[in-house]
Amino acid sequence: MLTMKDVVREGHPVLREVAKEVPLPASKEDKETLQRMLDFVINSQDPELSEKYQLRPGVGIAAPQIGIAKRMFAVHVADDNDNLYSMGLFNPKIISHSVEETHLESGEGCLSVDRDIPGIVPRYARITVKGTNLDGEEVTLRLRGLVSIVFQHEMDHLNGIMFYDRIEGFKDPFKKELP
Repeated sequence: MLTMKDVVREGHPVLREVAKEVPLPASKEDKETLQRMLDFVINSQDPELSEKYQLRPGVGIAAPQIGIAKRMFAVHVADDNDNLYSMGLFNPKIISHSVEETHLESGEGCLSVDRDIPGIVPRYARITVKGTNLDGEEVTLRLRGLVSIVFQHEMDHLNGIMFYDRIEGFKDPFKKELP
């Protein structure tokens, strides 16, 4: 079982890497890792389990956040109509997006960031994502609202981008500036 001890924190170099594609069909090891990531997010939302194992509640986690530079993430989040998106995806890609932008009024947080960072994080209002699920099936998802934001946040992790990189005017003390 993954716990917060397995989650790497900001400043760790893997969080700034562009993750590598997962060879498909996924290996047994990659499937097990992605399933453990999904279990972590589900467990983190269970008040009893999160207290017992000191898990910070989260709605998504990407492989780089557990020190693995591979293109996979897990989410467990409901949309405005209570449709639950509980899945792990290998090699997810945003294949289209709206011009319209949105953001969370309260700002975003991250399991790899142990501090509150206020600010508006601009995101696409609607996205279409294609990826391969834990059963090896290719899926295409049309997302909007909170679910769209969560998927974009996790996609950013696969590209070495932290949510606060998108806050206009924010200077990150942990980010190594390019020469």
